[in-house]
Amino acid sequence: MRTVLFSLAAAAAVVATPALANEARVEARAGVIWGSGDSEAIVGAAVGYDFDLGSKAFAGVEVSGDKILDSAANRVAFGFTGRLGAKVSPEDKLFLAGGYTTKPCRFCTDSEHLGAGWEHKFGPIYGKVEYRHYFTNQGLPDTDAVVGGIGVNF
Repeated sequence: MRTVLFSLAAAAAVVATPALANEARVEARAGVIWGSGDSEAIVGAAVGYDFDLGSKAFAGVEVSGDKILDSAANRVAFGFTGRLGAKVSPEDKLFLAGGYTTKPCRFCTDSEHLGAGWEHKFGPIYGKVEYRHYFTNQGLPDTDAVVGGIGVNF
């Protein structure tokens, strides 16, 4: 699984050439992460870059930090993600995401993640909804998260 996720991230970086680059982005986000009967609020930020793959597709990379608002622990989950998606209209993007996250659950050390999302542009600002599933691979239950975000494209 880890090989597939890292391959997705590498493909997004290698296939997309800087000559076709179309936008950098910065976003703030908030949501909920749950697993093992627990749920916690999360807040975070991400920076990324999306590359055009023609007029209807894109690939991208993202680095994120999400603060898990857990009263029992003080932790931030850092994510390294590749995205591959479709431009379904001039304002809308649907995408699949996969990568690596540090410490998304209370007792795990790291995980791979897969997910999907949608972005809608309002000029240079966009809104986003994304779901992620975290594979802990450490004998612990997997976790899930849903976040909503607001960002700016450059």
